[in-house]
Amino acid sequence: MFGRNSSCLLISILLLTPIWLRAQSGHPITMPDFTLRHSPRVVQPPIDDPLVREPVSVAPQRAANDLTTLVRAAGSIFSGTVTAIVRHPATSGQTLETVAITFHVENAIRGATPGEFLTISQWIGLWSGGQRYRLGERVLLFLYSPSKLGLTSCVAGGMGRLPIDAWGRVLLSAQHLAAFRADPVLGGKSRLRFSDFALAVRRASEEE
Repeated sequence: MFGRNSSCLLISILLLTPIWLRAQSGHPITMPDFTLRHSPRVVQPPIDDPLVREPVSVAPQRAANDLTTLVRAAGSIFSGTVTAIVRHPATSGQTLETVAITFHVENAIRGATPGEFLTISQWIGLWSGGQRYRLGERVLLFLYSPSKLGLTSCVAGGMGRLPIDAWGRVLLSAQHLAAFRADPVLGGKSRLRFSDFALAVRRASEEE
């Protein structure tokens, strides 16, 4: 019994002597690191926890210029023929130079009446930038609601303007075809009757 205790005591002295000598020399004592290291683990709450909410399903974002986006942003949607174009220079009472374009409305979906002559005002900068009209031109327009200055423009630039051919059909550009490809009515069609296009617009309005 005594021999075993003496052996244990001797081993303890041999282990502790270097630590004691290091402490006496003024050097910091470095103890062995016995910290257990585990890889991080995400703990999921139980599925029956009443505080756990159902995951929110995120619908895929629509293209910036798809039909629903155009319909949502438009204050007026109609087709018509350009009957007059008048340029208004800037004056003391009107700081911006503008262009007034008058349309004979043929078909209206929002903000216009078939048969009326509707005049819109557009900033001259847009005209210079390419948003121009010519007399006799037939177009389908998605227009923003007039600003405080009474000015408007096509929604999303060229996306809010579609030509109408001599047979009254709406013509879709490559840009429109790409944006409307998922639409059940417009998808894959480069030209269609106004009534079909109006149906697609009404469907898009219901999705707002």
